[in-house]
Amino acid sequence: MKKLIILVIGFALLSTSCVSKKKYVELEQNLTDTRGQLQLTTLEKEDLEAKFAKIEQRVTEYNSKITSLKDTNESLSSTIQKTNDEKLVLVDDNLVVLSKNTRDKMHATLAKLPPEELEGAETLKDSINLAVSYNLRKSINTSDFEGDADIHVGIDKTVVMISVADNLLFRTASYRVNPKANVLLQKLADVIKSEPSMDVMIEGHTDSRSFSSGNLQDNWDLSVKRATSIVRLLQDKYNIDPARMIASGRSSYIPLAQNDSNDNRAKNRRTNIIILPNLNKFFALLASEDDSTTSILE
Repeated sequence: MKKLIILVIGFALLSTSCVSKKKYVELEQNLTDTRGQLQLTTLEKEDLEAKFAKIEQRVTEYNSKITSLKDTNESLSSTIQKTNDEKLVLVDDNLVVLSKNTRDKMHATLAKLPPEELEGAETLKDSINLAVSYNLRKSINTSDFEGDADIHVGIDKTVVMISVADNLLFRTASYRVNPKANVLLQKLADVIKSEPSMDVMIEGHTDSRSFSSGNLQDNWDLSVKRATSIVRLLQDKYNIDPARMIASGRSSYIPLAQNDSNDNRAKNRRTNIIILPNLNKFFALLASEDDSTTSILE
């Protein structure tokens, strides 16, 4: 009986020992699996953190681009506003910038003209020419030249042409200005100064007769030197801005009459003083006026 009890107790102890070992192995396996899962989770966390960092960087870049686009949009809006206010137009091969203020003042000038003159203005060029012509007639007084047979004055829309006979300015075949021309040149200088938006072309013309001179090669030389002599005198003695003047020689190739008589040749020997508009100066003067008149025309 005693042996049987001992056997039962031993068997029980043996059974308990086997279960504990199995549980131990199972727990150890669970621990290993947990550690593996933890390591995997750590790697996934690091990967997510890296992806999140990239997303944050992209968000920062996008915000920077948005800010840049806003600045660009504001700049474009400003440019568009300026473009709407200023227009670059081509008139008689001249590019001119017309601001809204200038356009308003030009329209105010046109409003002073009789309706019958405005009826013929179909284009912007026509309107500008009318405004320039009005300003020209208002500013330039050529009455001092009227009544002199050797001086012819013509005003054709936006151009004043003062044609002076050769005998009033030069001796025969010479480009030295005759002192008796000083009174005439003073009047010319006054006319030129009266309209600062105009430029001046001094244009020399000769008859067709050839001549021989040590200083002059031909009529081209003579016509050019006569023009430059007048230009220099207007600049040096009468203080005309040289940037406003153009010297031009036309030789004998634009005659007023046939070169077949002394009278006709005398008509062809002349100097033209042509006062013509500089559109950029004209509009600059309009824009700088302290006139608060606004446009009544649209």
